[in-house]
Amino acid sequence: MEFSSHSRVWVYQSDRKLTDGEALQIQVQLDNFTTGWTAHNNQLKAKAEIRYSRFLILIVDESQAGASGCSIDKSVNFMKQLEQQFGLSLFDRFNLAYRDGEEVLSVPRQQFEELLKQGTITTETIVFNNLAQNVTELQTKWEVPFKDSWHIQLFRDLVVA
Repeated sequence: MEFSSHSRVWVYQSDRKLTDGEALQIQVQLDNFTTGWTAHNNQLKAKAEIRYSRFLILIVDESQAGASGCSIDKSVNFMKQLEQQFGLSLFDRFNLAYRDGEEVLSVPRQQFEELLKQGTITTETIVFNNLAQNVTELQTKWEVPFKDSWHIQLFRDLVVA
């Protein structure tokens, strides 16, 4: 399936790296969910993927049917079920992900602040902007240097010069 660059995305970040077995099980459930995902009885053109064993991403191409409030509620409830089933936290907006070399890590806000103060996280560190709204933003604004992300607004005073 081809998806428009304007397709809507929702990024859910796990508070921990998924095991290979968990990722396989979750991908099957994501595929089953997106196959049956509807808005006002219209099938949504949707897919889901897992990136870096940490991010669950839902994509909906709204060119044939738009995601409605009810359909978005269904996806949120589905993600909450995954949280419970696998012992994950997918809704903690203050669990912040960043790259350490090739590895993707995430830490609570307080620990993120400490890493900034120590200079472990710098203005060049790649961070993840899970607020990406569409496929284009996912491709261009999701993985960005700290200095180019929304993070800089919140944590500017903690950056080690």
